[in-house]
Amino acid sequence: MKKLLLLSIVVTFLIPKQVNAQKDGAAVAAVAGGLLAIGAGIAAVEQMKEQAELNATQWLLSNNPEFESFSLKTLSFNGKKMKDMSATSVITYKIQEFKPAMDPVLDGKKQVLFGFTSHGWINQGGIDFEKVKWYLIDADEWMRMMIAYVKVSSEEKNEASLRETLVSGKVVNKGIKVKSKLVVPFFKLGGDMYVVTDYSSEMKLVYNERSLGVFLKETKDLVQMGRGDVIDIHEYFFDEN
Repeated sequence: MKKLLLLSIVVTFLIPKQVNAQKDGAAVAAVAGGLLAIGAGIAAVEQMKEQAELNATQWLLSNNPEFESFSLKTLSFNGKKMKDMSATSVITYKIQEFKPAMDPVLDGKKQVLFGFTSHGWINQGGIDFEKVKWYLIDADEWMRMMIAYVKVSSEEKNEASLRETLVSGKVVNKGIKVKSKLVVPFFKLGGDMYVVTDYSSEMKLVYNERSLGVFLKETKDLVQMGRGDVIDIHEYFFDEN
């Protein structure tokens, strides 16, 4: 679904905006052109993913000189809630350090790199990386974010208890589940209700419609992260070997 959503954005730049449907020949040509545009759109999406991954690697090398050997893989190229109709999004990458060897094993420190985008980040020229703000976190920072988020989205305020629950469980739409049991239920809010916590000097965390919202203070953009992406990040830090 996310690939289709992103593809639709790309195709809007490739398909002509005006088609004379009254003429059969023009209509057929429009259909054929649309199919070609879809094929071109798929290739364009893959090219943009590669372009974004290269830019993420360059940012990491420029801003974190301590990294000497690491793996960087795309976790999500369009990590926002599907109902979120804003023009913003978030790209996420799994990063893990390793020791160089003939057959290296990814067993070093894990981190996740977020690329928060602003309005107009995709245009006819591809991705405008001036509209992408990078944010690197490790497992400890992710845990702090999840504790802050769950504290505003539920009645549970005990940080020690939440930490223990989050290590063994996962954040789903309705709350935190541990072994399929909902142990921390989230508030049931309407679509126009928001609960906010001032998390750091860079961002606020927002609970709305059972989703994790990240409001970036610098760009004043709000991104509602997809629940699946939140689960994937949490499992990457705490469930995978």
